[in-house]
Amino acid sequence: MPLVRPHKFATTTMDKQPLLLVQVRTAGGTIGIGEGVVPGGPWWGGESVETMQVIIEKYLAPVVLGRRADEITGIMLDLERVVAGAHFAKAAVDVALHDAWARALGVPVHTLLGGAFRDSIEVTWALGAAPVAQIVEEAQHKLDQRLHYSFKLKMGALDPAEDTARVVAVATALRGKAGVRVDINARWDRLTALRYLPALVEGGVELIEQPTPREQFEVLAELNRLLPVPIMADESVQSPHDALEVARRRAADVIAVKTTKCGGLARSREVVAIARAAGIACHGATSIEGPIGTAASIHFACSQPGIDYGSELFGPLLFAEELLVEPLRYAEGRVGLPAGPGLGVELNPDAVKTFTRN
Repeated sequence: MPLVRPHKFATTTMDKQPLLLVQVRTAGGTIGIGEGVVPGGPWWGGESVETMQVIIEKYLAPVVLGRRADEITGIMLDLERVVAGAHFAKAAVDVALHDAWARALGVPVHTLLGGAFRDSIEVTWALGAAPVAQIVEEAQHKLDQRLHYSFKLKMGALDPAEDTARVVAVATALRGKAGVRVDINARWDRLTALRYLPALVEGGVELIEQPTPREQFEVLAELNRLLPVPIMADESVQSPHDALEVARRRAADVIAVKTTKCGGLARSREVVAIARAAGIACHGATSIEGPIGTAASIHFACSQPGIDYGSELFGPLLFAEELLVEPLRYAEGRVGLPAGPGLGVELNPDAVKTFTRN
C-alpha cells in the first residue's frame, strides 16, 4: 500500500507498506480476516510478508484446517510446536480466527476478550523525517484538525548530536501545544544514550522509547533509573517472558504492546497482565498495520485496562489509499472502536484486488 509520505525508522525508510491478508473460512461460510504486517520489512523482527506467506501456507494452515474456530487456545499452542518464533505470521492467523469466531457468534471481537470498557483510545502521531520547519508544520496541521495531541519522532539514523538538536528544536516549537516523544529503535549504545538522553529530556521530550539494544535489559534499567521521564521498552518485549524480565529489573516504566510482535491477541493479553501486575504502563503500539490489523489492535486496547498509556494506532492514516468500505473513525485525538460483528470492518474487494500482487 502506498503511503502519503515516507516513514523513516532508524535503519530504513518506507514509502509503501506491504500487507499479507489471511482468510479463514468456516464450514458454515463465515469468513475471518487477519493481517500479516511488519514495520518496514525484515530489519525489525526478521519476518516479511513473503516469509509469512510461506510459513502460513506450508506450516501453519495444515494445523488449523479442520479445527473449530473457537479452539484458538489449542490451535495457537499447536502452532508453537510446529514453528518457533514467527510471531507476526502467527498474529495474522490469531486475528483471523478471532474475527471468524466472533462473526459466527454475531458479536464483536472485543467480546471474546472480555468486553470493551471504552469506545475509543487516544492516538499519538509519528512525524516524518523532514526538516524541522516542515515537521513542525505537519504537527501544527494535525493539531488544527484536532486529529492528534501528541507526537513521536524517530531517531538513530543521524549523528546523535545532530539528531538531538533536531528533536529539541521540534520539542521547543511545540512546547505548551503538544507532547513530544522519541523512538531510537535500539540504535544507540550505552555511552551515547548516557550522553544525549539528558539533553533530550531537558529540551522537552516527555518519553524515550527503546534507546539501546533489545537484549541489554541492564542498560535499559540503568537509564530508567537515571532519567526523570519514562523509558518505553519495545524491541525488548516480544513475549510474556520479556515483560517479566523488564518488570524484574524495572527496566522500563512503559511497555509498547504490538499485537503483531507478541504473536496475536491471546499472547498480547499475557504481556499486559504481567505489566499490569508489576505496575508498568502499557502503550498500544503499531507495526504500521493496515485497517485489519489496526482494527484488531483497537478491539484489544479497548478491552484491556492495562493499555493505559494511549496508542499509536495511526497506521491507516499513513496510507494513501483506503482498503475499507467504511474507514476507521479518527477525531479529537482518538480512534473509535468499530461496531458490528467480528472486527467490525469490511474490506473493499475492488481496492484489495487493485493492490494485490503475486
